[in-house]
Amino acid sequence: MNNWLVVGLGNPGPTYAFTRHNVGFMVVDELAKRARTNFASARGHRADVAETRISPGGIGAPGVEADRVILVKPRTFMNESGQAVRKLATFHKVAPDHIVAIHDELDVDFGRMRLKLGGGDNGHNGLKSMRAHLGTGDFLRVRFGIGRPPGRQDAADYVLAPIPSSLREDYAVEVQRVADATEFLLVEGLVDAQNRFNS
Repeated sequence: MNNWLVVGLGNPGPTYAFTRHNVGFMVVDELAKRARTNFASARGHRADVAETRISPGGIGAPGVEADRVILVKPRTFMNESGQAVRKLATFHKVAPDHIVAIHDELDVDFGRMRLKLGGGDNGHNGLKSMRAHLGTGDFLRVRFGIGRPPGRQDAADYVLAPIPSSLREDYAVEVQRVADATEFLLVEGLVDAQNRFNS
């Protein structure tokens, strides 16, 4: 049995709830919903955490071969995410290659995703913080494509602005798809997940 730490990257609080920078939170919320589990504050860990199991039957499905999954939403701001992740990884004895970061990705078009192990942080403060606190970048990433801002809009403004109402439904569909990919990754492994979902 393995322990997995599945971290949605985002900023806490209602101000940021429906921004592109918070798609990681949206995906782990969807996974918690599928598993019929709720987030609760993890004392001393600066994060909201929900625990479940995953087996070939899916997330929340028990079974002899079910792995334990800890879903995480750091309560720090994005650029401090690594603090909570390191503490939880140490507490639950999870190695970096069993940590999955779900995050927004400017360099992948909206409607596409990429799954990978390791790599740079590409200017993403959440990944940068995780790398600094874990002492390695060799954790799994589920990169939720949000595309580049239109025209000359500043990237920071773009990721922190509310998702336009005209796109909310499209984002809801993509959240489901990225949640599917994350479940598949945990059960079937990285190579099969890349072959099926990378676009």
